[in-house]
Amino acid sequence: MKTEFPPHAPHSALYGLGVVGAAIYYVSHATSFWLGALGLLKALVWPAFLVYEALKSLHA
Repeated sequence: MKTEFPPHAPHSALYGLGVVGAAIYYVSHATSFWLGALGLLKALVWPAFLVYEALKSLHA
């Protein structure tokens, strides 16, 4: 029996690494517990921030 990965698996791994990296960045820059907790939440939605800033810079 051959096990194959779903076609979206590489993208999930890349997103997961991005979440970990963003969490490390936000938590390391936090000055309090609650800013660290907010950083963890922000790490989960970092692609939304990325798209927002990209569209803002393109004036779209």
